Amino acid sequence: MAVLEVAGLTVRYGAVTALEEVTFGLERGTVTGLVGMNGSGKSTLFKAVMGLARTESGTVRLLGGPPERARRQGAVAYSPQSEDVDWTFPVCVRDVVRMGRYGRLGPTRRLRDEDEERVDTALATTGLTDLADRQIGALSGGQRKRVFVARGLAQEADLLLLDEPFAGVDRHTQHTLTALLRDLAATGRTVLVSTHDLDNLAALCDEAILLHRRVILQASPHEVLRPENLARAFGAAASPESAA
Repeated sequence: MAVLEVAGLTVRYGAVTALEEVTFGLERGTVTGLVGMNGSGKSTLFKAVMGLARTESGTVRLLGGPPERARRQGAVAYSPQSEDVDWTFPVCVRDVVRMGRYGRLGPTRRLRDEDEERVDTALATTGLTDLADRQIGALSGGQRKRVFVARGLAQEADLLLLDEPFAGVDRHTQHTLTALLRDLAATGRTVLVSTHDLDNLAALCDEAILLHRRVILQASPHEVLRPENLARAFGAAASPESAA
């Protein structure tokens, strides 16, 4: 059973078609890269899966069932692009990670000892323990990315949707995040991550999806990175840097 199944998904914003007949599936325990130029529909796809974008047609199934149920059960976690987050909000790292437990709380909405243990484990796994009490706006770009990964870990989500987690981070942070996502896949988690860094694609992903409003190709990173395939998404004269 695929963890995420998308079939014939179409999303329009007025006269603009953001996604058209998008179809693909993700298997458990894999990292899949989502590759395409700006405006190709990557962020819209994440939002459509999370129910944040109105779809015109098509279906989305999470863990074999309706996405509403999976979202309600906390089976899917979403990390948006940085510009979609209010970094001035007066909340600390630990509080953001705690939000991953909210879907599992009882009527009192109070965290139990086991919830706090999950939060502590997520902070430790992502290397954020020493920053747990820091306001999120005081973090570096790479640290901010790790906070949302930690929230997904605390949530115990089966599927993690990460929209541009490597944008604006240095190489060390990128390698740290790549290793973390590979470790998550090894434990059975499924990750869909949009990225502009084609040089790191093979190290990061088991497979990749080349998107330009439609799915042009879903294949191994090696196949997706062939110049003739990249040209189908970025234009005949495009180089990989055009994805940035």
